[in-house]
Amino acid sequence: MTGEFILRLGIAGILGATIGLEREWRAKEAGLRTHFLVALGSALIMIVSQWGFQGSVGVEGTRPADTARVAAQIVSGIGFLGAGTIIVHRQFVRGLTTAAGLWVAAGIGMAVGGGLYLVACAATVFVLIGLEVLQFLWDIRTKFLSLSFLTTNRDNLVNVTNILNDHGYKITQCMVTNETVENVDYMRVVMKIRSHQSADESRLIHYIQQFPDIKIEQLE
Repeated sequence: MTGEFILRLGIAGILGATIGLEREWRAKEAGLRTHFLVALGSALIMIVSQWGFQGSVGVEGTRPADTARVAAQIVSGIGFLGAGTIIVHRQFVRGLTTAAGLWVAAGIGMAVGGGLYLVACAATVFVLIGLEVLQFLWDIRTKFLSLSFLTTNRDNLVNVTNILNDHGYKITQCMVTNETVENVDYMRVVMKIRSHQSADESRLIHYIQQFPDIKIEQLE
């Protein structure tokens, strides 16, 4: 069975790396090596869980072997790794899809470790469809804008964020820097905004200009 086990490890690593390549291409937090190791490690733990305790079966004074005992810990353990890829910063959450990808990669590794090759391959294909095809369908319905403005009121950052969220805009990235212009201290805010393809940019400007002390520099 040793050759069979090595084959399972190799297949699990390849399938995990396939998902990791997609994440690497999109410059996500967890890429090729992380997904490779997650799938490979899950397959290894699954093999150990199934076969590592067979020698104790029937031995006096030992408990009956439970093939699910060790493998079950993968499901809870992968949660800690996934949580490390989720970033919460200034009311924005990033990394949820990558965390979910790691969770699925662990499941794929477990499937290969259990000898379910076709199921693991099918799951990998479905994951790539979910990550790429669904993303493409989403992209053709949305557009991305770059907004840059100056303000002297720090509260305007929260005000603009709230009003954009209320009107269906999604802020995907926000960068704030401090600078002085003509002896006046300003906050320069640069936002990457996702909106529906048919959204009117003039409405976006109208929403922002409701607040005082905001000077829009760029919207494109």
